[in-house]
Amino acid sequence: MTQHPRPSSPQGDPWHAFGYIVAGVLVYGALGWLADRWLGTSFLVAIGILLGAVLGIYMTVARFDALPRRQNKEK
Repeated sequence: MTQHPRPSSPQGDPWHAFGYIVAGVLVYGALGWLADRWLGTSFLVAIGILLGAVLGIYMTVARFDALPRRQNKEK
């Protein structure tokens, strides 16, 4: 079997990380805004934006942190 050389640092497109964070903020911010309009409140949009940012960061860490773990298990 031919083994390909493994990179020493995680490989990934930084635009994916940016996209996860921005998409999380936009989607959950929009859901918070809709919930605010529906319930007549004014704080759910802020909670949605914060939750979206946290989930976007989590998705970024989960994606880019998984690469070194998989490589270490294959050794």
